[in-house]
Amino acid sequence: MKRIIETPDAPAAVGAYSQATTDGDTVYTAGQIPMTADGELLDDEAIATQTRQSLENVKAILEEAGLTMQDVLKVSVFMDDMDDFDEMNDAYSEYFQDNPPARSAVEVANLPKGVGVEIEVIAANRD
Repeated sequence: MKRIIETPDAPAAVGAYSQATTDGDTVYTAGQIPMTADGELLDDEAIATQTRQSLENVKAILEEAGLTMQDVLKVSVFMDDMDDFDEMNDAYSEYFQDNPPARSAVEVANLPKGVGVEIEVIAANRD
């Protein structure tokens, strides 16, 4: 049975989507952009800062679901400029040092609110 996951520690969903959903075992997050829980958009910051904020949002959502970043199975990274890949990857690596999940990274034409990166994950409860 589908359950909605919401936390005040990540930006609120604006529109017809949820921060995340779960069937009890697997958690699917919505794409997280570099916006603080208070609504501050970090679109003018370096891609490393944007990546960290996006992943902090993911982390907060997973914690609300009782999971950690170590429970992440798959990550999708959407970037508006693949030339920023190395900088994104360095910041990303801070969150997945041991046993990193599978990952896709793709360049897209545009991202919401003009940000440089958006990140979504699939995580599973291993209990």
